[in-house]
Amino acid sequence: MATAVGPREDVIRSVGGGATPALVFEAFYLPSSNQRTLGPPHPPGTVAPLALRPSTHGEVDLDTVVETIKSLQAQDGILTKKLARHGTLLFRGLPIHNAEDFSRFAHAFGYKPHEIIGIVVERPVLAPNVAPANEAPKEVLIYNHNESPQVPHAPEYIFFYGHKVPEKGGETPISSSLELFHRAQQEIPEFIDELAEKGILSQVTYKHGRQYAGGSTLKQAFGKEIEDGDDEATKRAKIEAQIKRYGRGEHTTWEWTDDGIVLTHRLPVIRTQPGTNLPTLFTGLASYYKRTQGNHGGSVNITRQLYGDGTPIPEKYLAHLAKITDEIRVLHKWQRGDVLVYDNIIAQHGREPWEGEQSDRIVLASLFDGEVPGAFGSADWAQVVQALES
Repeated sequence: MATAVGPREDVIRSVGGGATPALVFEAFYLPSSNQRTLGPPHPPGTVAPLALRPSTHGEVDLDTVVETIKSLQAQDGILTKKLARHGTLLFRGLPIHNAEDFSRFAHAFGYKPHEIIGIVVERPVLAPNVAPANEAPKEVLIYNHNESPQVPHAPEYIFFYGHKVPEKGGETPISSSLELFHRAQQEIPEFIDELAEKGILSQVTYKHGRQYAGGSTLKQAFGKEIEDGDDEATKRAKIEAQIKRYGRGEHTTWEWTDDGIVLTHRLPVIRTQPGTNLPTLFTGLASYYKRTQGNHGGSVNITRQLYGDGTPIPEKYLAHLAKITDEIRVLHKWQRGDVLVYDNIIAQHGREPWEGEQSDRIVLASLFDGEVPGAFGSADWAQVVQALES
């Protein structure tokens, strides 16, 4: 398969002036363990990830790659539309060697950088809008989930760059949230009805100190305005001001404790994809279930998930979501320099454990905003908007 994503006759301006032919990306097949044809409601023949590489066999420079990405996006958002269909794109064979290169590539798509409000993991900035994907110990399984489903403010586009890859393990899962909803609606329709009617209560605990290896502190989560010398009342007021930026009113509440704060969000699990209105399970419920089963690295008590009326979600439904996910996911086997791009509304990701040293796997992430997914139903708690500016 060698289908050009962009027209071959595109012309771009090189850094030194003069015109050069635009780079053409061709699609190529991956092993079945790394790529699959998606089921309904995806159009027939839709694969994930859609794997792309430069059609040229010579050296490719980053300037040409960046200008080509910008050119393709200027043509009615070609790559954004590919993401909306496939959920995940893989770019291979690009001259991306470090955090700065990765940042330039990701920003070329033209999306707005995502500000994380209420971060639950530690992500030190390495380049503009680039940080480690997750610093949890290598033994910890991070099961399939949409990014930031436990809070009201989530990115739409997620970029991952494989800077260093382990010999065994450390794969990044890929699965479709649209397909997950479709299967769940067929197999456990009563659960989908409950989620549609009630939503969930997501209770997230933040403490002054780090709660587990790779986790964040309360100050990292909400303390961006805190200054040295602020008294306790001022610190609390500044933290609460950040929480209010979620714009959720009565559907986000909080309670101060001796060692931090507990936030409770009433959130929709079912969203709709902009443009198609197809329902998608925007959730981390299967990941939450896996954490309760072990191999969680100490993060199991950070987030609690209940039905929106406060009643427990039966474990059999969570286990069934994990069963479906196991059947519809693939595990991306990294090659150094690979970039995965996810449409977070319709695609889930995660992280498999790996053998060797912690430093054998270095994957960086860059998060961006897009359209807010639509509400599934008319309940006021199901409406989610972009976070308020600070």
